[in-house]
Amino acid sequence: MDSLASLFSNPIKPIQAQEVKTRSLNAAATEEHSCEFGSGKYYALCAVGGALSCGITHTAVTPLDLVKCRLQVNKEKYKNLGNGFKLTVAEQGAKGLMLGWAPTSIGYTAQGICKFGFYEVFKNFYGGLMGEENAFLYRTSLYLIASASAEFFADIALSPMEACKVRMQTAALGAFPTTLREAAPKIYAAEGITGFYKSLVPLWGRQIPYTMMKFACFERTVEAIYANIVPKPRAECSKSEQLVVTFAAGYIAGVFCAVVSHPADTIVSYMNKASGAGIGDAAKALGFKGMWGGLGPRIIMIGTLTALQWFIY
Repeated sequence: MDSLASLFSNPIKPIQAQEVKTRSLNAAATEEHSCEFGSGKYYALCAVGGALSCGITHTAVTPLDLVKCRLQVNKEKYKNLGNGFKLTVAEQGAKGLMLGWAPTSIGYTAQGICKFGFYEVFKNFYGGLMGEENAFLYRTSLYLIASASAEFFADIALSPMEACKVRMQTAALGAFPTTLREAAPKIYAAEGITGFYKSLVPLWGRQIPYTMMKFACFERTVEAIYANIVPKPRAECSKSEQLVVTFAAGYIAGVFCAVVSHPADTIVSYMNKASGAGIGDAAKALGFKGMWGGLGPRIIMIGTLTALQWFIY
């Protein structure tokens, strides 16, 4: 178990980590939080870290997410990022920018628990099947398959709150409730439980490539920065220096995440706004160009989000 712990970037320092320093990519471990790699406590701490990193950051950027969603589904009214903010404040006041914060907070906290917790579970599981040497040699493939497996379950947890959030943020003023306690029952009354999961498939299409890029790109970027940019060995870097590397690698990964997942993100927004619309209907209505609407704001949002999530984690 400890041999596998030495191969990957883990937030919790394994008990015998001093024996395997050469391959450790741990960005911010401390002795007082040490626990055995692969133990129940280890996975629980990973899940808590994921809950905090995803829940806090997504809630913090609710205003940007709201305008991004409106740019995606109503490009005739919302021309650009600045115009979107201006119109939202003019119509709903400054508090209108936080519309959808509750489902965002709940949904992405649940997603973070599954995303980061299951990622470590699957990485350890698949790494054990591959064997130590192959796990290291083919670690990029391991990062990709472990993150994809984790995100499959994370999106099931996220989908109900994502449906509420997008509907609240993109519906015409006065046409849909603006609070979660009213929005969720309205969706259930109109569409049943399927109303919360009708966009699950495109959500997988958005989030699984996003998460694969998020973990694999981050882990390899960290390696590249320490190997080619940082002028001293990682073991000699202070915690603050390591966190700077973590933030930089997270932002780089976030930019790639935004690009690969954006068309599916636009389809998710459209489907949750248009009752009864399927994936094909959404793609046809949007067109190829329309599926890239709001990419600029999303790059800013996802780059910042991903960097902060890894920093917190």
